[in-house]
Amino acid sequence: MRRLLPLLSTKPHAGGRSALTCRYRCGDACFQEVPNTSDNEYAGDIIARALSRRSMVRAAAVVTVATAAATAPVLGTGAGQAVAGPLDHRGQRPGRADGARGLRFEPVAPNKKDKVTVPRGYDQNIVIRWGDPILRGAPTFRAERQTAKAQAAQFGYNNDFLSLLPLRGEQGRQLLVANHEYTDEVLMFRGYDPEKPTREQVEIAWAAHGLSVVAVQEERRSGRLVALPRHPLNRRLTATSVFEMTGPAAGSPLLRTSVDRSGIKVRGTLNNCAGGETPWGTTLHGEENFNQYFANGSSATDKRYGIGEGPSERKWERFDKRFDVKQEPNESHRFGWVVELDPYDADSVPRKRTALGRFKHEAAAPRLTEDGRPVVYMGDDERFDYFYKFVSSKRMKKGSSRAAREHNLTLLDEGTLYVAKLTGDSPEYAAGKGTGALPADGEFDGSGVWIPLATGDVSHVPGMSADEVYVFTRLAGDKVGATKMDRPEDVEPSPRTGRVYLALTNNTDRGKPGKPGADEANPRNLNKHGQILELAENWDDPASDGFAWRLFLVAGDPKDPQTYFAGFPKDRVSPISCPDNVAFDPHGNLWISTDGNQLGSHDGLFGVATQGERRGELKQFLTVPIGAETCGPVIQDRRVLVAVQHPGEVDGASVEKPASAWPDGRGRMVRPAVVSVWRQDGNDIGM
Repeated sequence: MRRLLPLLSTKPHAGGRSALTCRYRCGDACFQEVPNTSDNEYAGDIIARALSRRSMVRAAAVVTVATAAATAPVLGTGAGQAVAGPLDHRGQRPGRADGARGLRFEPVAPNKKDKVTVPRGYDQNIVIRWGDPILRGAPTFRAERQTAKAQAAQFGYNNDFLSLLPLRGEQGRQLLVANHEYTDEVLMFRGYDPEKPTREQVEIAWAAHGLSVVAVQEERRSGRLVALPRHPLNRRLTATSVFEMTGPAAGSPLLRTSVDRSGIKVRGTLNNCAGGETPWGTTLHGEENFNQYFANGSSATDKRYGIGEGPSERKWERFDKRFDVKQEPNESHRFGWVVELDPYDADSVPRKRTALGRFKHEAAAPRLTEDGRPVVYMGDDERFDYFYKFVSSKRMKKGSSRAAREHNLTLLDEGTLYVAKLTGDSPEYAAGKGTGALPADGEFDGSGVWIPLATGDVSHVPGMSADEVYVFTRLAGDKVGATKMDRPEDVEPSPRTGRVYLALTNNTDRGKPGKPGADEANPRNLNKHGQILELAENWDDPASDGFAWRLFLVAGDPKDPQTYFAGFPKDRVSPISCPDNVAFDPHGNLWISTDGNQLGSHDGLFGVATQGERRGELKQFLTVPIGAETCGPVIQDRRVLVAVQHPGEVDGASVEKPASAWPDGRGRMVRPAVVSVWRQDGNDIGM
């Protein structure tokens, strides 16, 4: 047998989210019918057949990765073992692995405090809040006097993905890039009537969506960051800014509207969730739950993408016909893409990269092949949907010349889009009854293939044109029999080993009538806690057409026998529920933020070692305030940066009846914000 990687409310709300969060963040997606009604195999069915016939082993073992027809190189998991071949997402060789260095902090206990709680010996500050001025001429935030013009010059609402980029020649300064996923009107406007929103409220909401770019200054002798308004690179992009469609589907009849007959110029970006950084200095932004903004869907493709038949939650279609699918059937096709932004050029037009496909993009995480071609990993955040990657056909040019930069800004327009299919390599195991009992052989792993969907203007999917593959990527995945998975969210390749870590947040439909039930890899019906999948490409080559996988972490209370932490003793780890965003620190440790904690405490940020004897040791670093979600972690040597999204977002809350006093105290507006955390003694964050 081939040796593979060593392992790794009854309410229909996802995880522990409030009804308010479900309503405004994703348009009550968890109340709707699952969009994927195809009959191709479900991930649980396949994973159940991938059980190893070995007992659970510690991750320090050395293994061999296999493909369906070829043998891959040996990968070690011990400290000091690194991949010699592929380059990391910044275009550099993986360095020496430092085991769990960077995780030497005292874990924070689970709690329900209305604040950001950090370990003893650490400090924090608010870097920037919703409404803080960014552009020249922007007024001071005044909630009762807010206007769309003011909001378009201020930091947007519900910050998610964060990136900190260097500002060469400006000592102590960096460039902060942030996504603004969605608006929570009932917490933004006093007396808000969801059935009768005003034009001004709608236009403020349009301006609060999108992206922000803002320079920040590091204070000497601490990790404190201070936003710098009016910096020449500061920028706001909103739901009405100009964007450009590029790549093989740009100009397609499927993307043309009565306003844009070219199918190239798009107004705005919506529901930007997580993202990624490229080695050539740009940022990637995933358009996720875009469907909720559109009304009166009727076609089969509308239904597959979750666009409802009636009015939208925010009623934007009353103020702009482009949000009414009956009047503009193609406008919704212009959302659900990966947006590439050049933060170093304040005049550049952001580009929606059609070669990367259209679905509910949680994130887009790149790495480079040995010969310098970008590979981008992407998850479709929906119950029973798919995991994708894009392999560019062009090589990155090094250097900062204008010619190199212009070339690199075309890298994501040419290549091949793939979808993942997991296969098992062990005899089928009889599924349990949803009790969570682990099988006697104990280890969950397998192999898989990347199925090509389209290359340029060539479709690899029978019965679909290339344009249809890019615009209706979910349907292409259905046709080729891709593996149905449990809400694939953020994904990140390790800068040390090249292994790819995919957060599968939860699946509250598991075990319901007519839906797949529990299996060995997902042993709980109504799976509330989720898991993290670890993937190794064959030959450590990101462009490979095959891979091996294992479950790295099965989330929940460590006292619960259903949980698994890469074989690490469970009496020495923190409880975790609903993994969402993932990031790596400079030492190769994985950091996980959560969304919808079902363990009775607030969401938080966790660090876990992925190598060495402490592999699987998971420790909670911080918790966020009442109703909030932890987003966009950035982990540097000297600081941790997190986006505190939707604080105070609990059922029954409003401007008049706030559920949280964060960040400015009682009597002040509850405001999403970015927080910087650092060690008080000035040493590296985890030392």
